[in-house]
Amino acid sequence: MKYLLVVAVVLVAFWIWRNNRLNDRETPRRPTPPRTPPSPAIMLACAHCGMHLPDIEAIPGQRGVYCCHEHRRQSEEADA
Repeated sequence: MKYLLVVAVVLVAFWIWRNNRLNDRETPRRPTPPRTPPSPAIMLACAHCGMHLPDIEAIPGQRGVYCCHEHRRQSEEADA
């Protein structure tokens, strides 16, 4: 009797698993839309060292944009 119950549970589990797989195959899948690449960032050169960096990371100064506060400070001290 115990083995009959185990076989019945295994058969029911197999039947449920098989039905779920068949349902997945029958439902049409919508194709995923192609992802658009992000727009390129505007690149600026540091007025002190010439390193290129995105415009959103640039630090504005009196003589242009800089990559860090230290370069802006050095450039402004050289002008004074």
